[in-house]
Amino acid sequence: MAQSTRAYTELRSLIVSWDLPPGSPLNEVQLAERLGISRTPLRQAIQRLAHEGLVRLTPGRGAQVSEITLQDVVSLFQMREALETYAARLCARRPDRARFADLQAAFETQRAQFETAEPEGGDYGPYYTLIAQLDEAVDAGARNPYLLSSLASLRGHLERLRQIARRRPPRMLQTAAEHQAICAAIHEGNESLAAQATAVHINNSLRHILAVLAEDVGGSEAAALLTARHDD
Repeated sequence: MAQSTRAYTELRSLIVSWDLPPGSPLNEVQLAERLGISRTPLRQAIQRLAHEGLVRLTPGRGAQVSEITLQDVVSLFQMREALETYAARLCARRPDRARFADLQAAFETQRAQFETAEPEGGDYGPYYTLIAQLDEAVDAGARNPYLLSSLASLRGHLERLRQIARRRPPRMLQTAAEHQAICAAIHEGNESLAAQATAVHINNSLRHILAVLAEDVGGSEAAALLTARHDD
């Protein structure tokens, strides 16, 4: 792997996992030593992440991990709804949709397991692997490189937001049902239902994140945005 690609991959992972939380300064000397690379590929990685919006470049202050505002959260989910609902439509139009039948069955099994008990130790890793498989299936089914490029950039922000969305068993059970419905609609070739099921999942995810922010860090501002979403 080229050093610039490795630097990008590792630095992006540090950002989306909150090992480098929002607002963290990106000191090139320290990061180059931490990642075991030279400063030139590191600069290239920082520029790439800045293009994706995960890093903010400020004249005179250098690079910092981008902050996340409440309005950013809403804007990201609006973009997510626009992109993912259309991607679901494209998948439902394809003649070969057998993979979504397999995914539907997998989410049904996962849903049944969540109804029985929370994963041991609260480990939802296998479930997120299943979600990643759905993302890959949607990417393959959409077959639109411009759409996929936009989705790839967006997912970095969504991965970061996932770290602050509490994994509450009722919500995890609900998401399994929502993903199952998306897979079923795509497999049936019903593009309108596929888009609708995707929109329902995205809006429920947004409400959940805003509710967490209202409880923890956002106070009245997050609560106001949450109320606004309910009024839509």
